[in-house]
Amino acid sequence: MSEDEKDVVTLDRVRRDPKVRAFLEAANEQMNALGYTEHGFRHAGIVAETARDIIKSLGQDGRTAELAAIAGYLHDIGNSINRNGHCETAGIMAFVLLNEMGMPENEVAVIMGAIGNHEEEVGAPTSSVAAALILADKSDVHHSRVQNHNPLTFDIHDRVNFSVQRSHLRVDNENKSINLELVTDEHSSSVMDYFEIFLTRMLMCRRAADFFGYRFKLIINGIEM
Repeated sequence: MSEDEKDVVTLDRVRRDPKVRAFLEAANEQMNALGYTEHGFRHAGIVAETARDIIKSLGQDGRTAELAAIAGYLHDIGNSINRNGHCETAGIMAFVLLNEMGMPENEVAVIMGAIGNHEEEVGAPTSSVAAALILADKSDVHHSRVQNHNPLTFDIHDRVNFSVQRSHLRVDNENKSINLELVTDEHSSSVMDYFEIFLTRMLMCRRAADFFGYRFKLIINGIEM
């Protein structure tokens, strides 16, 4: 391995950074205090790996896949400051952290732009990395994200996440579709509950899939919605 290769910023290096770890832990503590689902190491790791897999499955280059993974890991650190505007603050925090690690400015800019565009109200798939991040983030719905241990006090977000027993985002190159496949327990939450809170997310996923020239499909218990 050359000296230049040793200095390349990778997801593994970002994961091990003590500042990143501290900010992610603080972000999830704040979200937990506000009653939100998990936004810490678990979510960051899943979004990172899913974003990388999307880019690789679409046949794009390995460095773009790694940038997507890094963006996925850092996208919610802004919650350590405040939930409101967290994608913008996360982008700025990512700039500081990655700049300290010596990442080239053009790569930092791609990651900042992706992070700053991952929320429904303000975001758009402005690049391959941004589109992959949107799809990876919005597809992470699963019972393990529920932090409230009292089912009697579940809100609709808790009920919907708790009902999802399996969640898998799959790139179907043969049919040019990106499929979010869910297995749910409809005794815990109805399909209509899912649409009530996730419709805007699914529309954003559709735009992200369109960026790649693919269709977005939502499949719940084997039935395409």
